Amino acid sequence: MKKDKSILEIFHKAMNKNTIPANLYSKYNVKKGLRNDNGTGVVVGLTRICDVTGYVKDENGNKQDVPGQLYYRGFPIDKLYDRVANSSHTGYEDVCFLMLNGYLPSAKERELFKDYLRDNYLLPEGYLSRNILRSSSYNMMNKIQRSILLLYSDDPNPDDPGIDNYLQQGLSIISKLPAITVYCYQAKSHLFDNKSLIIHPQRDDMDMAESFLYLLKGEGNYTDEEVRILDLMMILHADHGIGNNSTFASLVVASTQTDIYSAFTAAVGSLKGPRHGGANVTCREMMKTVIDDIGTDATDAQILEVCEKLLDKQYFDNAGLIYGMGHAVYTLSDPRSVILMENAGKIAEQNDRIEEFEFYKRFADIASKFVSESKGKNVCANVDFYSGFIYDMLGIPEELYTPLFVISRAIGWLAHNLEDKININRIIRPAGLYVGDDKLV
Repeated sequence: MKKDKSILEIFHKAMNKNTIPANLYSKYNVKKGLRNDNGTGVVVGLTRICDVTGYVKDENGNKQDVPGQLYYRGFPIDKLYDRVANSSHTGYEDVCFLMLNGYLPSAKERELFKDYLRDNYLLPEGYLSRNILRSSSYNMMNKIQRSILLLYSDDPNPDDPGIDNYLQQGLSIISKLPAITVYCYQAKSHLFDNKSLIIHPQRDDMDMAESFLYLLKGEGNYTDEEVRILDLMMILHADHGIGNNSTFASLVVASTQTDIYSAFTAAVGSLKGPRHGGANVTCREMMKTVIDDIGTDATDAQILEVCEKLLDKQYFDNAGLIYGMGHAVYTLSDPRSVILMENAGKIAEQNDRIEEFEFYKRFADIASKFVSESKGKNVCANVDFYSGFIYDMLGIPEELYTPLFVISRAIGWLAHNLEDKININRIIRPAGLYVGDDKLV
């Protein structure tokens, strides 16, 4: 302990050696966090897969806020969801096909694609007992990382970076993620939380959303409506362009021509962070704290007071943030949040939680207006605001909120990595400008 303290004291005394004057970033036109001064992302690539819009630029190049839109292969997300929701089948697999191939499948292609995914559901022989049940972890995301890496050992051709092999490997990983995720959770609950170990055997006669609920709850313990809502959640989280942190992390790692298991593991590590995929849990915890303190029948003035305390670092985690509010791209609205709000009411009514749902809506309205006025820019509720609430109504434990993001977003990682291999296939290697002490001679 004494040595630890000494090392820290030395480091903190020398902190000025690691501090870069803020004006140098402007002087050399270096974008902190690859973000422009107006909050938009620096363009680092081209894509035909996904587009995220929350603003436009006028003839003078000035940013103009507009209602947000998310496009998968040119389809607006709301129109795409309406199309699949009005069909007789779940839509996530259609979206996966769309991401990879650029068009929605025919009935024959849909069955072929689903059959391929289902054929890859089963974990390798001995994998469950060897890699999950005997080696659990308290943190779900860390365990999922390890579990993906361990699939490498059961791959007869793990290091082939060719496009065909990469596609097959990626679809195999995606197919196995529901089982890996639920089994890791069950092992963690048993070994760390002293709960009964419940392992439902895998089945290959279900789509991915239902497969997840079946593995978690068992047959007969979920409804068709719950399958539909989870399928919707997976569609909305399937992709968000090149610039989202986990996708970009996977592209950086994959560009070295390392194996896909390492690239996906890097993406999971990124998604674990509370500034990315972990925000849904934090938002749900914040809202539970608010409701416990002021109740769902609180006045608008009480809600506003909470918002003021949150921004003033005097409430919840004292971080100065209202979780679930704001986005790097979306300004007037996040289309995913709009769709979730429309569907949350239906499941809230079924679960007798309408009062809580109405409180969420009021809180979102008040918080977004307050933050917008405080920061002088348009701020809207993002996808994380309603996600945790919906997962809770589905009976999904908090430990699985971010892992569900992994299951959903993995198709985006795969699609963008394949696009990069087809069009670029070069190592991503940016530069940094030295601004330290004079170099010794």
